[in-house]
Amino acid sequence: MSLGQELAPHLPLLRRYARALTGSQSHGDAFVRATLEAIVAAPGDFPRDIDPRLGLYRTFHAIWSSANIEEDPGASGDGDDMEAIAQKRLARITPLSRQALLLTAMEGFTLEDAGYLIGVAPEEVEKLVEEAHAEIERQTRAEVLIIEDEPIIAMDIETIVRDLGHTVTGVAVTRDEAVAQAMARRPGLVLADIQLADDSSGIDAVKDILAQFEVPVIFITAFPERLLTGERPEPTFLISKPFQRATVRASIAQALFFDTATVPA
Repeated sequence: MSLGQELAPHLPLLRRYARALTGSQSHGDAFVRATLEAIVAAPGDFPRDIDPRLGLYRTFHAIWSSANIEEDPGASGDGDDMEAIAQKRLARITPLSRQALLLTAMEGFTLEDAGYLIGVAPEEVEKLVEEAHAEIERQTRAEVLIIEDEPIIAMDIETIVRDLGHTVTGVAVTRDEAVAQAMARRPGLVLADIQLADDSSGIDAVKDILAQFEVPVIFITAFPERLLTGERPEPTFLISKPFQRATVRASIAQALFFDTATVPA
């Protein structure tokens, strides 16, 4: 199997990570593209003694670190809201802590693998993750709408949301109910399944809501392939069922990280 064939299955996951890290699909994809260009230019430099996904993320981090994004004071000068928010957030939390959080909680790497990727010891990764959780949770509080038709799953998600200190505005089980609840009490975050109780679509419900106002969205679904197609703008935050509580927690923190409603003064 060629190197390209080994890496291909991992590219959607790397794109997800890059989007979450940068807060922008275009910026994230730019770093992924630069990563692939570096591999193509020097395939012999790609680490072959480790798992291909780990090697891919290692190469990505080498590109990311060399860009010094967090040290560029003019990064938000082009009027990009995401850039401006990120700069304010980054004044209060180090990029290394966010990388540790995303790599372990969202991407599922072990402490050892995450340490390898960002160049620190496993125990330091654990410390960074806790620091990231504590700081982001201090910065972000929101009202959350849950769109989920499975009662047990909805209750689990609601518990996670409340444990993080957020308020649940409601739990909707259909498209129409979700839109009605969002219009009645505007949420600061939406957690949505794709397939709902009456065979309506959580994707359509989110589209209807976003047509009325902007709000960060996290999809939690057993059918991630319906959204990870590469044929249209993909959601920044996408969690596969069955999910880990830590993954939901990290995604909520990161979604609110780039939300203007919770930007620090």
